[in-house]
Amino acid sequence: MAKLTLTTFMTLDGVMQAPGGTEEDRTDGFEYGGWSVPFADEEFGRFMDEVFGRVDSFLLGRRTYEIFAAYWPQVTDENDPIASRLNALPKYVMSRTLDKAEWNNSTVIRGDLTEEVNRLKQQPGREVQVHGSARLAQSLIALGLVDEVNLLVFPVFLGKGRRLFPDGGTPTAFELTGHRTTSTGVTIQTYRPTGPAEFGTFALGE
Repeated sequence: MAKLTLTTFMTLDGVMQAPGGTEEDRTDGFEYGGWSVPFADEEFGRFMDEVFGRVDSFLLGRRTYEIFAAYWPQVTDENDPIASRLNALPKYVMSRTLDKAEWNNSTVIRGDLTEEVNRLKQQPGREVQVHGSARLAQSLIALGLVDEVNLLVFPVFLGKGRRLFPDGGTPTAFELTGHRTTSTGVTIQTYRPTGPAEFGTFALGE
């Protein structure tokens, strides 16, 4: 049985939109695309290689699928640990507007998100991975469907843009299961949900 993991690049103020390029996603007039690029280093690359070394399939939103499908098929180096897996492994696109997915080994799914995710988890394998896919990621978090989260927090503040964590959903506690910091100050944190969030008070007793 596979687990669903979410890997997200995020600014200090929670923005996850268009980390990889100026033209990646200008939705809602976003002008700050490519904010992660100045912070890339060997440790960052090593971590991403580790993540892609555990994947057996991908679950993507329509927008991220289209961005990936326009870029990664052009990277034909079979030894590239990211491109080789993205180009070859099964990719499931959650979309009600996409008619067909032509990138190799891609399938459009349109059913109930919880049912579709649970069906993917029942397949043998290690990880069904979600990368980018802001709206999909927000829905998965709100529905409590994510088994593990990799947050790569970049030391930059943008002040606008689509953020990862949604309003609504069930308050949930997480356990930190791994952490490291790159030479450029990117903190890489891995969390898994442990159950409902708990609440208390620091107020002085009577």
